Amino acid sequence: MSIRAKITVGAATACTLALLAGPASAAAAPGAPGIGDPYYPNSGNGGYDALHYDIRLNYQPSNDNLSGSTTILARATQDLSKFNLDFLLNVQSVRVNNKLASFTQQGGELVVDPKATLAKGSDLTVVVTYSDSPSTKSVDGYTSWKKTATGALAIDEPDIAPWWYPSNNHPTDKATFDVSVAVPDGVEVISNGRLTGTTKQINGWTRWNWRSTKPQNTYSTFVSIGQFEIRQSTSPSGLPVVNAYAEGLGEFEGAAKASVERTPEILEFESGFFGPYPFEAQGGVVTGGIGFALENQTRPNYDTAFWRRGANTYVVAHELAHQWFGDSVSVHGWKDIWLNEGFASYAEWLWSEHQGEGTAQENSDYVYGSYAADDPFWDVLPGDPGVANQFDGAVYDRGALALHALRSAVGDEAFFTTLQTWVEQHKYSDASIAQFIALAEQVSGQQLDDLFTTWLFTKGKPAQAPGTFSVASGSAAAKVAVAEPKSRQKIVETHELLAKGER
Repeated sequence: MSIRAKITVGAATACTLALLAGPASAAAAPGAPGIGDPYYPNSGNGGYDALHYDIRLNYQPSNDNLSGSTTILARATQDLSKFNLDFLLNVQSVRVNNKLASFTQQGGELVVDPKATLAKGSDLTVVVTYSDSPSTKSVDGYTSWKKTATGALAIDEPDIAPWWYPSNNHPTDKATFDVSVAVPDGVEVISNGRLTGTTKQINGWTRWNWRSTKPQNTYSTFVSIGQFEIRQSTSPSGLPVVNAYAEGLGEFEGAAKASVERTPEILEFESGFFGPYPFEAQGGVVTGGIGFALENQTRPNYDTAFWRRGANTYVVAHELAHQWFGDSVSVHGWKDIWLNEGFASYAEWLWSEHQGEGTAQENSDYVYGSYAADDPFWDVLPGDPGVANQFDGAVYDRGALALHALRSAVGDEAFFTTLQTWVEQHKYSDASIAQFIALAEQVSGQQLDDLFTTWLFTKGKPAQAPGTFSVASGSAAAKVAVAEPKSRQKIVETHELLAKGER
């Protein structure tokens, strides 16, 4: 995966709360305007748990007008007098349990006053109606919504939802989704999950309907609108595969298709290491205009630049690994980003070995030997990189080295058992680095504090590389000549592009 905008728009609270008669009681209180993430204090909201989003919109590419409504089913986790949703667009009305509610908007926060107490444990139906031009909205000078010549792209991390639907915008509050977007005939709409059908409308528009039946976080929920060649097939495992290629890919088309069409094969390979594929559909979307790739659940999106030098299956292996690490098991807090990027980067090393283009050990040796001890690369801590370095190259490469150090210390059986157990235990939820360390110690029977402290939480180049390769302490300050694996240039290009859009 890769991130573009490190903004974190307002606190939201899409919820399921039952509306009681009468004014708010003394015990009721507003839901918190943030979920408590130290990297992004305004991200998410407190007081409710979002369960399902029904997003039903119309989009006119000619003037970038997005209009319609989002219905949020949620549950109150406290007695609520007010609650927040993270949202930037102009709101026309809000209903809570079918009654008009008062609302205010400021700084990416939609604050909803239902004019009555929403009791803890009660179910809530929130309907937000809106109309606006998403490309005109920015936070700290950044706009996640990307207008294109034929449509628009709602793809970004950690923030994209506030530009097109109101939500509780944090990975710890997942929900199921229905996404339905009507566009003029000749324009296509791609989103997550299964395509449940298209409906021709009498005004010369077509409505596209997508459904995600497994819990999904807000930043991995996307919509790509434009003119696409859509290829539908069935994977060997029996799942629907939908790949979409923007028209006008030109010289990139062949290489992109030669890479993305291998999605079922790569997922089959990764399932052997990570466990069963966790979702109901597969696929990918290739388009210009985003400048990076992102692991949108069931259907990653890729910029054409990944194929500027021919086929590149490493970016596909990276984004598909996120289906387990990032999508199925999401970060508990954004400081836990190593659980996403280090793991997806290590998947590239596994794929490299499978392709005969360099073993995981050879990739580890090469990365370790490529950076002198005084290189700033070693100053970034993958276990808590800080907001400014959340998607730094060290989170990817040093993050992968940390995993190879673990594998070298505990052996293959314990290492891959740990990965599969991790996914199984936290499937469709979220988890932290501390929980991963505890699991690795439990599975291996070893005390691993020193290992993780060295590789994730200590500045400076570790005195010895993972596995069989070692460097004498006297020469650690210099780069060490190690044969470059054949896969390395593709992996380097992939990581450079993944970080390219970072603000």
